[in-house]
Amino acid sequence: MADKTKNIKKDEQETPEEEVLFTSLRASDWKEFYGQKKLKESLRIAISAAKKRNESIEHILLYGPPGLGKTTLSHLIAKEMGVNIRITSGPAIERAGDLASILTNLEKGDILFIDEIHRLNKVVEETLYPAMEDYALDIILGKGPSARTLRMDLPQFTIIGATTRIGLLSAPLRDRFGVIHRLSFYEPKDLEEIIEKAALKLKVPVDKESILEIAKRARGTPRIALKLLKRARDYVQVKGEGKLTKGLIKEALDMLEVDEVGLDSSDVRYLKSIIEKHGGGPVGVETIASTISEDIGTIEEVIEPYLLQIGFLKKTTRGRVATPAAYKHLGMALPKENKQEKLL
Repeated sequence: MADKTKNIKKDEQETPEEEVLFTSLRASDWKEFYGQKKLKESLRIAISAAKKRNESIEHILLYGPPGLGKTTLSHLIAKEMGVNIRITSGPAIERAGDLASILTNLEKGDILFIDEIHRLNKVVEETLYPAMEDYALDIILGKGPSARTLRMDLPQFTIIGATTRIGLLSAPLRDRFGVIHRLSFYEPKDLEEIIEKAALKLKVPVDKESILEIAKRARGTPRIALKLLKRARDYVQVKGEGKLTKGLIKEALDMLEVDEVGLDSSDVRYLKSIIEKHGGGPVGVETIASTISEDIGTIEEVIEPYLLQIGFLKKTTRGRVATPAAYKHLGMALPKENKQEKLL
């Protein structure tokens, strides 16, 4: 079972090299974890209360878009509690026996971090219920009429679940988490602090203007900010003298097709398909997916959240609609009816 709990499964676009990078740049204490102030305060109160009672902290569910720090928070919680953390993901736990093997190897107070917890299969999920509520594991021995149930006691432990799609969690599983928090997109100021700290760790000279330029294009996501920083570092080492300046940063990010508000080629292609081929909308997501040859899940989970966040896209009962802000950003003329609505 060691292989199933060795690493957290990242989003599919992350390479092994990037995984090592993010691990090395991950915040090692609360002072280095910027942003999410209310969430941090709430978690630290829960941790302090649990430590005073000499108990394990309640089960925690963290949800929100990818790359905002759910994994980092789980490590910080384990460090603050002074316990070990075991890491796995929903797809890695294929059978109830896999879960039993993990749980029986936990020690008192340990934390089990389950990434993509919404992808647990139903049998595994139901096996988890008594473990979360009663710290017990029900094992069925034998088959048919002679089958019997054996209950094994487990040490007190904490499950930290992470998901990008909380709506896919069943109500019984969601209700068993005592602490539920949503991570939101980061403000540019917080991203600037993250980038500056990462540049120091990478030993890359960088000026304030360059930091601001990366922060503006990072889509409010620390993981993307670190990716852009690394790509920019590679660019200046080849094209420049190793120092990140605003001009070189702009050249590097333009080469990567990341514009001044963080839209990449996929985002632009998505918006242009709505505007040019569907009159600006409304149009269904299935139609858009067919038009740009993209997976519906990728559109809903990766492309649309940020476009909705910055006001370039609207979801209506009839489908997706590109907003006037999207037309303006792409330098495209509004249809006559939209111009009339704007005047009204």
